Amino acid sequence: MQFRTGTTDDVATLWALRTRCVRETCSSHYPPEVIAPWSASPPPAQYERLLAQGGCVVAEDGQGVLLGFGVFDAAGNEVDALFVDPDKGGQGIGQALMQRLLALADPAREVVLSASLNAVPFYQRQGFIAGAEEAYPHPSGVALASVRMHRNV
Repeated sequence: MQFRTGTTDDVATLWALRTRCVRETCSSHYPPEVIAPWSASPPPAQYERLLAQGGCVVAEDGQGVLLGFGVFDAAGNEVDALFVDPDKGGQGIGQALMQRLLALADPAREVVLSASLNAVPFYQRQGFIAGAEEAYPHPSGVALASVRMHRNV
């Protein structure tokens, strides 16, 4: 497995993996009427900005095949996204991506994220503490049930 910084040229490929993850992984915790608009939504404008600022870590296999990616928003000290190919789960890819995202964080501030319900156990294993469940106002117009989480670097 190798890692590189994602660029704006990667947006379409990364978003395709994210969409697949929403459909295949998140569907265990969300009903079809939430999954459909969530998975159909286009990449938010902030993705290009975050990638242009070097806030994306991409994991690939030795042949350059995408295994997963994570996006970090330095302004909010926030993990914005972390997705791993559903066929590659449980191989340490997510943990390795998280370590690299945390290396981008400001150690003087708490790192925060909004976790989809299916991802809460993963983030807890990475040292995040669950806060309140919230309704994340997704750009697709649906209110996604999520859990606000935090940890120190």
